[in-house]
Amino acid sequence: MNIDFTKIDKSWTLFLDRDGVINVEKKGTYVLKVNGFVFYDGVQTAMQKLSEIFGLIFIATNQRGVSRGSMTLEDLHDIHAYMTEELHKSSGRIDKIYFCADLHDESPNRKPNPGMALQAKKDFPQIDFSKSIMVGNTLSDMQFARNAGMHAIFIASTEPEISFPHALIDARFNSLAEFVNALSLTKN
Repeated sequence: MNIDFTKIDKSWTLFLDRDGVINVEKKGTYVLKVNGFVFYDGVQTAMQKLSEIFGLIFIATNQRGVSRGSMTLEDLHDIHAYMTEELHKSSGRIDKIYFCADLHDESPNRKPNPGMALQAKKDFPQIDFSKSIMVGNTLSDMQFARNAGMHAIFIASTEPEISFPHALIDARFNSLAEFVNALSLTKN
C-alpha cells in the first residue's frame, strides 16, 4: 500500500498503539501504574495536530499484563484516564481506547489479529479501513494494519533496527512528532 498524505482529511481514521508511540515503553515489563506512564516528548502537541486532521482517533493496545496479574483492570483504566485527560488539556483527543488483555496470541482481539479494528468498525460504522492508518512501533502493529486493510506507519522508537523499505511498512519515522511534522507539511 502506498499512502498519499495530501489525501488525508476528516474522513480518515487514525489508530495508534500506546506503549512505544504515545508513551515510553518499559522494555521487559509493563507500565503498571499512572506514575510509570511518561509521554514521549512532543506527543501532546502531535496529538493536538492529529485531532485537527483526522475524523476519528483510537488507541489499539495489547495489555497482557492484566491477564498475567501484573496490574489490575482498574490500574489500566486509571492510566488511560490520565492519558486522555492530559491530551485533552493540550487540545488533543482520543475517541475510544481498545485494548486486549488476553494472554494467548490466538485471541482474535490480540494484535496482529484485527479484532480491535473490527470492534471499532462496529462502534463507528463510518470507518473505512482503506482510509485508515495504524501507527505502531512493532511489526505486530504493522501486521495488524495489513490484516484490517489499513495503511501502516512504523515508529522506530523501540525497534530501530527494523529496516525500511519493508513489505509491512508504508512509512517510517523516529517518533509520533516526526510523523506529524511530515503530515503537517502536506497540509500547508
